[in-house]
Amino acid sequence: MDANFWAALAGIVWIDLLLSGDNAVVIAMVCSRLPPAQRRMGIILGASAAVGLRIVFAFCVAWLMAVPGLSLIGGLFLLWVAAKLVIDHGAEDEETKASTTLLGAVTTIAIADAGMSLDNVLAIAALSHGNIWLMAFGVLLSIPIVIAGSTLISGLLARFPVLIWAGAALLGWVAGSIIASDSYVKEYLKPYLPQDEHVLHYGLAAAGLALTVAIGLFVRLRHSRATQA
Repeated sequence: MDANFWAALAGIVWIDLLLSGDNAVVIAMVCSRLPPAQRRMGIILGASAAVGLRIVFAFCVAWLMAVPGLSLIGGLFLLWVAAKLVIDHGAEDEETKASTTLLGAVTTIAIADAGMSLDNVLAIAALSHGNIWLMAFGVLLSIPIVIAGSTLISGLLARFPVLIWAGAALLGWVAGSIIASDSYVKEYLKPYLPQDEHVLHYGLAAAGLALTVAIGLFVRLRHSRATQA
């Protein structure tokens, strides 16, 4: 265990803390629309789905790295989830709330988590440099982070519903950054951007955040006007 090993280990811990936190936000926000009796089960199943995706991706990481368009699809779906969460917040009646099922919540979480789980595993794979034990450690470490983070954030959302807007904006930012990492997107936009890839990353991340908030505000405004009419 030389200095490179410990540097890789520290990097994996840091990546897990950053990227698993995004998964936790998705799980908490989707489960916040479940009835209180089902919320804890939704968090457990959602976290299990996120971790399960990490394990599957870990076995297929070499193949997945060669699949263009995968991050684009995952990022677009996450953008839709972010916009839908902020649209639904505060604009739903009891019938709409009751229609949110445990299975539907877990399915939404699993699909939305796909892009983030892929990014997490690819980052861990790059840092582990082929060391299977570091790879396994990175995947296993994400389990308590996702579960604990989801539980904590879910409690905060229940007490402070306004945080749903902040969470949706964060998911919009993450969705944009996932889209920016896709090889199709990079290839298509490369002629129009400076050589620095950070411009694309932060530009699309900011666009995802702005689009999420703008869609939420627009739909909420239309709903408010329709209610008053």
